[in-house]
Amino acid sequence: MSSQSDVLREVMRGTSTTQSELSRVSGVHQSSISQVLSGKLNLSDEQLERLLSCMGYRLEVVRRPVVPELTRSERRSWQLHRRLATHLTQSSLHSWLPHIERNLQRLRDGVSGQPHLRNIDRWESLITRGDVPGLHRVLTGLDRDSIEMREVSPMGGLLPQDERADVLRLAG
Repeated sequence: MSSQSDVLREVMRGTSTTQSELSRVSGVHQSSISQVLSGKLNLSDEQLERLLSCMGYRLEVVRRPVVPELTRSERRSWQLHRRLATHLTQSSLHSWLPHIERNLQRLRDGVSGQPHLRNIDRWESLITRGDVPGLHRVLTGLDRDSIEMREVSPMGGLLPQDERADVLRLAG
């Protein structure tokens, strides 16, 4: 997929539109357009669409599934947390609370530095609020933020041992 700067540059070249002209037509500062073209500034799809429309183009975003590149450890952690997510309900969270709170305390006592301490705070906030949808996102997310959250997960010891063994056996 082309970068925003590539898309904008290609359309500007194809329409013989200068940065100054695009700035005048769009109302976007020329310096901002320059930063987009150099890759120093990212735009939302809507902002890029707006600039392209000033030159008679629309933005087409193609979405396709992509298998993320995870380390073996990250993949195993995701698989274990994903399995745990199948058990997570408001009721199970309530019954797990004593165990989770002990794990949080153990993590606080044994972990230092960022982003780990901040992520422990975030776990605690999700759990205290009973934010089951938010917990599901962290347990199953493949974004870097969720991966880092799982590095200090207070959910250890909650998955039944037979299911844990099954997940690890399948993970290889």
